[in-house]
Amino acid sequence: MTTHSENPVDADSPVSKLWFVYLVRAANGSLYCGISDDPVRRFAKHQSGKGARFFLSSPAMALVYTEACRDKSEALRQERLIKKLKKSAKECLVASAAAGLSI
Repeated sequence: MTTHSENPVDADSPVSKLWFVYLVRAANGSLYCGISDDPVRRFAKHQSGKGARFFLSSPAMALVYTEACRDKSEALRQERLIKKLKKSAKECLVASAAAGLSI
């Protein structure tokens, strides 16, 4: 006789953790887009000079936008879309985050 667990979380089904796409403002005003499962920790890495060569020429100043994604692949897709945007559109994302709006 086999017994089945009534536990709703099945050990065989992976629990996907949230990933985020984020924008960091550099000292020269440019915006860097990346993904992470912990954007605050990743931003701290950028500030310390580690994490992305992008910040060697202009240091990371502020984490200005984060967007939660279902999983890493969704975050990667969203990152690609954001990277294709013009700077003015990226600034709109930043403004929406500052205003507490979600797009």
